[in-house]
Amino acid sequence: MDVTIVLVTWNSAPYLRRCLAGIRQQTYASRELIVVDNASTDASVDLVSADATQTIRNDTNRGFSAAVNQAIAVARGEFVLLLNPDCHLEPEYIERLVQALREAPEYGSATGLLLRAHGWDIEPTHEIDSMGIQMTRSGRHFDIHIGPIGPMSPIGPMEVFGASGAAALHRLTFLRDVAIAGEIFDEDFFAYREDADLAWRGRLFGWRALCEPRAVAHHVRRVTPEVRRHLSADINMHSVKNRFLLRLKNEGPYLAIRNAPFELARDLVVIIAALTIERSSRPALTWLWRNRHRVLSKRREIQRRRKVSDRELARWFR
Repeated sequence: MDVTIVLVTWNSAPYLRRCLAGIRQQTYASRELIVVDNASTDASVDLVSADATQTIRNDTNRGFSAAVNQAIAVARGEFVLLLNPDCHLEPEYIERLVQALREAPEYGSATGLLLRAHGWDIEPTHEIDSMGIQMTRSGRHFDIHIGPIGPMSPIGPMEVFGASGAAALHRLTFLRDVAIAGEIFDEDFFAYREDADLAWRGRLFGWRALCEPRAVAHHVRRVTPEVRRHLSADINMHSVKNRFLLRLKNEGPYLAIRNAPFELARDLVVIIAALTIERSSRPALTWLWRNRHRVLSKRREIQRRRKVSDRELARWFR
């Protein structure tokens, strides 16, 4: 078994018909599908039953990170593809990413070219959704090259800071190497920004990531800055919490000083908004204080094990 596909569902039924069709048509045959359901109340589990090699059903919504960790614990593949239910893979997606990683052993993660899609049928558009993760000096991270497909789009693999979590292929050896406190994905993140956390930690530990744009998938992006006011209070709270959690764990003194003017200005905006306009996000600040000892313990282990200096990583923070 070369590839384990991990699919985390939570009331994902409307997308699953198209998502599963993309899995079935993959040209790479040596694969298994592990589904972890986070207490869906719709038909998600029934829809995946015929395709799943193994289904893990949680009694409560444990969050995306914990669900992925459950799947990785029983994965048999040399590579692990983390796939969102709102994503549809073109037939050669897995094959091309596996080939790219086999040819570049120093790389732990790979993503393809994700095109923006819409609707329950994951209908494709000509807009680029993501070609990987890029970091900014203000403490934010974005997807690379969001916008129309253009003539300058790369035709071969390129290095990126990290792989966007919608359809990322990881070496199992990479995932096990970057585990902290027994967790590959930090379960404190619950949802959102966990892919950036994994990418940053991987960079610190000496791993690299690539984008193979000849591997194409389509992704319905539901959480974007322009729709923030229409998102649930829980989603926005985790977004605020994870913004700070990401840096508290991974950022060393050099980057913190170098990026301070940009980060602190953005932090001030976020904190003021949480205290005034978006008061439902205030629990994020309380959570960080109450859990500071656990967070700092993780930070100490990461910084102790790091192999790459902040000066080497600075070029990725623009």
